[in-house]
Amino acid sequence: MASSPASPPPVAPAADAAPVVLVGVDVGGAASFDPTLDELALLAESAGDAPVARLVARRKAIDAALYVGSGKADEIKSLVAAHGAEAVLFDQALSPVQQRNLEKHLGVPVADRTALILEIFAARAQSHEGKLQVELARLQYLSTRLVRRWSHLERQRGGIGTRGGPGETQIELDRRMIGERIKSVKSRLERVKRQRNTQRRARERSGTFRVSLVGYTNAGKSTLFNALVKAQAYAADQLFATLDTTTRQLYLEDAGRSVSLSDTVGFIRDLPHKLIEAFKATLQEAAQADLLLHVVDASSPVLEEQLAEVEHVLHEIGADRVPQILVYNKLDRLEEAQRPRDPVDAIVGPNGGITPRVFVSAQDGTGLDRLRALLARAVAGDPELNRPHGPAGADNHGHAADAADSVDAAAERDPRYSSQVRP
Repeated sequence: MASSPASPPPVAPAADAAPVVLVGVDVGGAASFDPTLDELALLAESAGDAPVARLVARRKAIDAALYVGSGKADEIKSLVAAHGAEAVLFDQALSPVQQRNLEKHLGVPVADRTALILEIFAARAQSHEGKLQVELARLQYLSTRLVRRWSHLERQRGGIGTRGGPGETQIELDRRMIGERIKSVKSRLERVKRQRNTQRRARERSGTFRVSLVGYTNAGKSTLFNALVKAQAYAADQLFATLDTTTRQLYLEDAGRSVSLSDTVGFIRDLPHKLIEAFKATLQEAAQADLLLHVVDASSPVLEEQLAEVEHVLHEIGADRVPQILVYNKLDRLEEAQRPRDPVDAIVGPNGGITPRVFVSAQDGTGLDRLRALLARAVAGDPELNRPHGPAGADNHGHAADAADSVDAAAERDPRYSSQVRP
């Protein structure tokens, strides 16, 4: 068992931000573990907190009571006292018992990654549908947190006319109330879903070509959306800047027609399954699109991991076979030596499938004309741009073999482009 304290120096919290300690636990060398805790720090900042210290622990197995064990819990307690922290945020999911024990041991509130994401979603949801979806996810999360923590949870006696027989416990009452509320929210979301389906069928009857933006959170989807359709959707350099789906018409001059372009919620590592379930109505925009623009932060040092996480969520919502164009955004943040020789190419995935790719900067407009040209080709029915996404099959196996011989020279400059090929 080993630990490494925070590498960055403590940052003084803003006047209106709560100072928090970040904790990450690497259990058995998990592949998805983030040793820097940078993403957790961004989540905390997005929720209005100010990270003042970080602590990373490594364990062979999780401690059932405190997750990190008593020794490491004492270290966290010392950090809390030294920095005047008001809460502790864990990058891993905690059980209700572990959360309760940690709060008792540390003397401050404790939240895990799931609770933090839910808090951000609750603050950012604007539309009626978005608020309902967040409420459903929070209720489902809360239903697993009903533990015996307060004195009012003692068993109550029966009602009037009883001889003192046991009645429902407060936990049972709370659970029943939450269950009823979940049913009510689900019913309202079903109505919203039917309305969406009606709108969708209307677009299908009109022959509208549907394009959805998907990608890891903070990849620049909303900035790209605004640049393409000249809209004013909220965009910011933060995680989950927007939650609600926004749809606009995008006119493509080369195609002589408009397409429907939708900006959807961003994905993130370890996105809670219940949250995916709750947002399925919104995510159906991606599953039922004719084409996905998979927006990637080309400057991210964990680009491959983010790509894989998005593909995982697309599989969960049934959108993994929708044709894709990879849009490597934030080209303006790449050093000259990292930039590709060809701004438009294709990439061979680990399963042999081929996906067209274009490099752009939504911030300064570089490459947007090439992206529009690709969209126009897709609308016109170009088979290169309408091939089902996923493993190479009988329809594209030959193309994959030919393309594999055309690896771009940029691979020598940056390993992130080692799968780059020209279509």
